[in-house]
Amino acid sequence: MSLKLVPPHGGMLKPLLLEGEALVKAREQAKALPGVRMSSRETSDIIMLAVGAFSPLDGFMVQSDYEGVVENMHLSDGTLWPMPITLAVSQQKADTLSVGDDIALVDDESGELMGSMTIQDKYTYDKKNEALKVFRTEDGDHPGVAKIYAQGDVYLGGPVKVFSEGEYPALYKKHYGRPAETRALFESLGWKTVAAFQTRNPIHRSHEYCTKIAMEVCDGVFIHPIVGKLKGGDIPADVRLRCYEVLLEQYYPRDRVVMKVYPMEMRYGGPREAVLHAIFRQNYGCSHLIVGRDHAGVGSYYGPFDAQVIFDEIEDGELHIEPLKIDWTFWCHKCDGMASMKTCPHGKEERVLISGTAVREMLGRGEKPPKEFSRPEVAEILIQYYQSLTS
Repeated sequence: MSLKLVPPHGGMLKPLLLEGEALVKAREQAKALPGVRMSSRETSDIIMLAVGAFSPLDGFMVQSDYEGVVENMHLSDGTLWPMPITLAVSQQKADTLSVGDDIALVDDESGELMGSMTIQDKYTYDKKNEALKVFRTEDGDHPGVAKIYAQGDVYLGGPVKVFSEGEYPALYKKHYGRPAETRALFESLGWKTVAAFQTRNPIHRSHEYCTKIAMEVCDGVFIHPIVGKLKGGDIPADVRLRCYEVLLEQYYPRDRVVMKVYPMEMRYGGPREAVLHAIFRQNYGCSHLIVGRDHAGVGSYYGPFDAQVIFDEIEDGELHIEPLKIDWTFWCHKCDGMASMKTCPHGKEERVLISGTAVREMLGRGEKPPKEFSRPEVAEILIQYYQSLTS
């Protein structure tokens, strides 16, 4: 039996980060180029391109790829891709640039020179159409839609050369992992099947249960938290990492789980973002993606299992990674254990179901949620965090 991992999306990893002499030369040349300042999302996307997480993309999308992705979730060559990876500028800025120009790409927040791009295409686009097709809503209160409305009216497309991964490698050290590195790690562990767990929140008992279901059917589990920018009110990455570390140390078998972080910015795109999560987890070497209730959702914009249904609409062979679909999970007093809607026959009065708002209020008052909802060690870290907000 072959012990090979699933292949990268499109067949091979395409990391775009320059190194050595090529990096020194390109960085020097970029100093003389006209600069384009990138939003935090665009900067996070160029880092995902840098490490090969967005393989097979080679840069920001040209119009044919953009329109194919928005309208039918495919690049112009027929490759499955669910969300636009784009670079927006104002009309005024676009008027100073021409197809064929090289530009320097600068992070707007830090001012760091992140890379360069050769402009292959320059095009206008319909913001409302992109919002409606990609996010299934035109509502400007949706955080992903709000960013479309706030950005420039012209997209620049073309291949990029990336000079930097920003602060992530230094900030997260042992927890920062590139696709080539995780693939090598999984192979060294003898894993063929790996289930990825996407998370932007602390792992409570229901999430833990999902990952342990995956452990029963896969060789290992890849805990893969997002550490790019989140919306206001989400728990900061450093706090979440402490929660993950204490949980993995005390409640998981160490030889069956790997945790690494990744630098993408959350789009809160529900079903389409779930497919994007699957594609780049395939690039990281995973054979399965755990898709639970309200994956990548926000508010009430998506049905609780829309992110599972979308995988049924993908043609056979377009993805090598498979969704591991898990129903709503919880502790049931009558079952005396963790269960899901599929396995528990009892009423909601027997289930420990607490809304996110109620949990935050409890933690803010210094109260630990029931042990059936959250491990006490995790709750203690979160209590300290929420109380620090009011002290």
